[in-house]
Amino acid sequence: MKPTRRRDFLKGAAGAGWSLKAATAPKALPTVELGKYRISRLIVGGNPMRGFSHSSKKLSQHMLEYFTAPQITKFLLRCGEEGITTFQSSYSTTVRDGLLGAWERGSTIQFICLTSERQKDLAEVLRLKPIAICHHGGVTDSLFRSGQAEKVHDFVKKVHDSGVLAGISTHNPDYLARMEDAGWENDLYMACFFNLTRTDEELEAMLRHRVLGEVFIASDPARMAARIRQCSKPCLAFKILASGRLSETERDLEEAFRFAYGAIKPTDAAIVGMYPVFSDEVAQDAELARKYSKAT
Repeated sequence: MKPTRRRDFLKGAAGAGWSLKAATAPKALPTVELGKYRISRLIVGGNPMRGFSHSSKKLSQHMLEYFTAPQITKFLLRCGEEGITTFQSSYSTTVRDGLLGAWERGSTIQFICLTSERQKDLAEVLRLKPIAICHHGGVTDSLFRSGQAEKVHDFVKKVHDSGVLAGISTHNPDYLARMEDAGWENDLYMACFFNLTRTDEELEAMLRHRVLGEVFIASDPARMAARIRQCSKPCLAFKILASGRLSETERDLEEAFRFAYGAIKPTDAAIVGMYPVFSDEVAQDAELARKYSKAT
């Protein structure tokens, strides 16, 4: 018998997979503290809105075409209905307009922005009054690899000077340990379950073959989760579904949520990108977060 695919999970879904319902009281999700804020333990991620599918160019293009600013507005309102209180994304004018549209329609969703000095948009980001700004993980790893880690530290200080919580994203558990051991004054980490910033040479040495594209190694989540549990600061785990690779079946999807929330600290949260074209992924993911995460 063929496995149930994620797109078939909600049998009633059709077309866009969901529609904006009439205003109802939002469902509750477990929450944790992040500085002076409380955030839902399920955070909606912005990669699909930015066209970062980590799969194929065609899917990335489709994501960009789907997530217009009005569609982002509707999507964020839908997230609010399911108790998701926090949204994490890199900056773009489309994301900005979609977020502003949601706020204008009564959403109270909080924004965590991912950026870096290379992107030159910190001033624009601050106009959106984010609750936290995190240094981009790919840039973090590149700077660490080239011996320029202090530039990441300087970014943390600059964000703090603006009066906002400062975070650092990384895909490499060893870099996470280095920052924690150094006692940097950042307020949080974003930690990727899969190390996608290994060099081609590192991958070839590991696998003994040249690879094409990004490689998701099954043992990576356990390595990163072990580092997360050693951190004294809150961690936001991301790519817990391996950019959709762990959501092909209902069983795989549920196991990924179970593992993620069981492996991180009770004070941590998970970031999940959602692409609600084939099913109501917002409701589906929120229900799994309610099932496997617990309030602190």
